Amino acid sequence: MSDLEDVRKRRLGKTAQARKLRQTETEEEYRLWGDLRNRQLNGYKFARQVPLGGYIVDFLCREERLIIEIDGFHHANSMPDTIRTLWLNEAGYSILRFWNHEITRERRAVLETILAALERRLFQRDDILRFYPAIVRTEN
Repeated sequence: MSDLEDVRKRRLGKTAQARKLRQTETEEEYRLWGDLRNRQLNGYKFARQVPLGGYIVDFLCREERLIIEIDGFHHANSMPDTIRTLWLNEAGYSILRFWNHEITRERRAVLETILAALERRLFQRDDILRFYPAIVRTEN
């Protein structure tokens, strides 16, 4: 549990790795960042390539604790991604995943889905939309 409590604690090398990822972004990351940066999406603030725990997430809206991930074909049925998603969910973050081709071909639908998650119109797990809500623990 202590790992989850310090999810924002800096990990050795992660800041430099995140900086490098920002400099070598994919075409899809570049396109989506163009729509998310400078509070362009209904005033929500996003950061890109953000270290969280031992991971680096593509995009993060801190105020809503929403992570946006863009996946290439190598992420299909990836066990490391499943473990990563569960860890981040348990740390209180919701995750919304998109395939590269969705960013390229269906960007308006992608942005509408992101807005739905930000406005809490998406709130339960949806494997079709690839939305994984934060796991909220209640103390007995």
